[in-house]
Amino acid sequence: MEKAKVYFTRDITPEGLQKVYEALGVDITNGGKNKVGVKVSTGEDGAKGYLKPELIGPFVKSVNGIIIECNTAYPGARNTATDHIEVAKKHGFTTYTDVDIMDAEGDFEIPVKNGKHLKYDLIGNNFKNYDAIINLAHGKGHAMGGFGANLKNQSIGIASREGKAYIHSCGKTKSPKLCWISKHKQIDFIESMAEAATAVADYLKSENKPIIYITVANALSLDCDCDANQGDPVMNDIGIFASLDPVANDQAFIDAIWASKDAGAKDLQERIDSREGRAILPYAEKLGLGTTDYELVEL
Repeated sequence: MEKAKVYFTRDITPEGLQKVYEALGVDITNGGKNKVGVKVSTGEDGAKGYLKPELIGPFVKSVNGIIIECNTAYPGARNTATDHIEVAKKHGFTTYTDVDIMDAEGDFEIPVKNGKHLKYDLIGNNFKNYDAIINLAHGKGHAMGGFGANLKNQSIGIASREGKAYIHSCGKTKSPKLCWISKHKQIDFIESMAEAATAVADYLKSENKPIIYITVANALSLDCDCDANQGDPVMNDIGIFASLDPVANDQAFIDAIWASKDAGAKDLQERIDSREGRAILPYAEKLGLGTTDYELVEL
């Protein structure tokens, strides 16, 4: 497999976001004909690191995008569609565009090919309604996965509430109550996320629907935007990464953390490796989702 191109800018502004998108050379709107879903975490009530609407809103509007989300498997302020929309409003996202909670009316199964853990993936029913997808992730740490970027945003993020439970339990249960007491190895969970992310990419390919990948690496905390008690950033902002390859984009994000001379980078590295987080990359590559071999093009 040839090297993937990853475009990068240190300019974390609406203009920088537009610049990396344009560098990809893909008109995700198909001349305005496509209905574009933009997968963003709108953040748990109480979280503070989620991508701010004033940063991403102008870009989302420029592609006439709709923010797409699914309900959480854990108890909180986003585990029902009604509450989830309220949090999205509170965080300012509806100022720029509509927010679609895709599993508000159920979910559907898509196949997982060559999976060790998952037989299928369960994703929000409304995912079918979009002609093109932008996976717009916030790069940061994560209490369970080590880190979150495009692969997590495509697996846990696009899965329905029951689908999230199925991934978290490594294929043992769809119950949001039982998944948290399911016994499994940490590596099995990491690999399950890779399997789910690959299933989404395979589904989109089978439907001839394009997807692009962007990760904004700012407000780099140890915990995820799904954490109501999310801590402060532990290191300085890095920049914005964009690619047509999610594995390459996540690899570039990880490599930037390991290359950083920022004192706090060690805390984030420790969080990632203590959860075996980097293992998602070679496993996703093995599944055919993308490549860890990339060329970084700084804009």
